[in-house]
Amino acid sequence: MKINNLNVVERVAAPTPKWFKALRTIGIALASVGGIILASPVALPVGIVSAAGYLVLGGSIISVVSQTGVKTEEEPKIQPEEKVE
Repeated sequence: MKINNLNVVERVAAPTPKWFKALRTIGIALASVGGIILASPVALPVGIVSAAGYLVLGGSIISVVSQTGVKTEEEPKIQPEEKVE
């Protein structure tokens, strides 16, 4: 599979690297906490409700962007360091 020629649907369906899976889980947790605070039946201060809205927004963005990370089959080529004398 060529990584350079993927459309959005193929990119989201492709395997995700381990780091991005962890980041996606953190984003989902943040969005969930924000949603719980926003949906609470008690009156909360405006600052807390505003912060919860930002948690939902930030968690959602982190989750969506992390899902588009694609694991490549090829190993990165590392150039050997040249010794300077």
